[in-house]
Amino acid sequence: MQEADYLIPLDIPGLQFFHHPEPLPLESGAVLPSFSLAYHTYGTLNADGSNVIWVCHALTANSHVADWWEGIFGSGKLLDPQRYFIVCSNILGSCYGSTCPRSISPETGKPYGMDFPVFSIRDMVKAQDLLRKHLHINEIALCVGGSCGGHQVLEFAYLQPEIVKKIALLVTSARETAWAIAIHETQRLAIQADPTWRDDRNEGGAAGLKAARGIGLIGYRTFNAYKDNQTDNDDRLDSFRAASYIRYQGDKLVRRFYAQCYWFLTKALDTHHLGRGRGGVEEALRRINMPALVIAIDTDILIPPSEQRFLAEYLPNATLVELKSPYGHDGFLIETEAVNRVVTEWIEK
Repeated sequence: MQEADYLIPLDIPGLQFFHHPEPLPLESGAVLPSFSLAYHTYGTLNADGSNVIWVCHALTANSHVADWWEGIFGSGKLLDPQRYFIVCSNILGSCYGSTCPRSISPETGKPYGMDFPVFSIRDMVKAQDLLRKHLHINEIALCVGGSCGGHQVLEFAYLQPEIVKKIALLVTSARETAWAIAIHETQRLAIQADPTWRDDRNEGGAAGLKAARGIGLIGYRTFNAYKDNQTDNDDRLDSFRAASYIRYQGDKLVRRFYAQCYWFLTKALDTHHLGRGRGGVEEALRRINMPALVIAIDTDILIPPSEQRFLAEYLPNATLVELKSPYGHDGFLIETEAVNRVVTEWIEK
């Protein structure tokens, strides 16, 4: 897609585009007539192509991993472009340059809108694997991602077990839980309560998206994080800090995301099930034989440590590390010093 197709500014430094002109069959049976992925690369591919780190991003991030995961990016850190060739692709359905519901359909000449086909985590990874082939990458030394990114890493490892040599899974699960699906449905109901959500304009559903973000933020953090950081120190009767925080974060997302994209991406999250059609999650995990680092956050209520312990139990070559953090699920983005240390030490072993 061209930059003119988007309200979201795409002047992100280093942004590149992969255009795939052929149809992409989706798991649902629908077909995308063509698609594009926006992506970033950092560093240089070495002579034998053995220094690739592939980063899979979370729900509303973009491909500029140097920006949103800067705590582990840079000289001497896990994502060191002086040592590695680092690739991060914006996922299918996201509005940071990849084909999404606000993209122009080549069949109608208008934005897809809510006619965009339902897609899955597997479809996201299938598209990224076509990008991998386009970049002539035949080996991925490490595939790493957190939350939704971890879902993608698992699918990548299952899809290409000879290509992916090691995986790092942060606060993720083998299958989307009923708890998470219930949260996503509540978010979608908030979007659908906005009478503009189906409008053929980029701003459609903005109020619903703001509410959906607030719902999500309850699961991303913890009771203690809100109590410690958002408790008021006076006797006010209105304009509470916690309420202001939720409104502020909702406004921030509205300025950088589209409601229709968010709706479809949460639907994709619901589809995450590594064992679907593969004999169940236990059997599917047993087939992923490469070394796997599984990282849990002790206070995560969205994808709790029990889910990571399950992964570690059935992955044949897994190492489980549980980090302590007051920040809950968002800890994988905040506790970057600990994440950097744990993953780096594991790789060097």
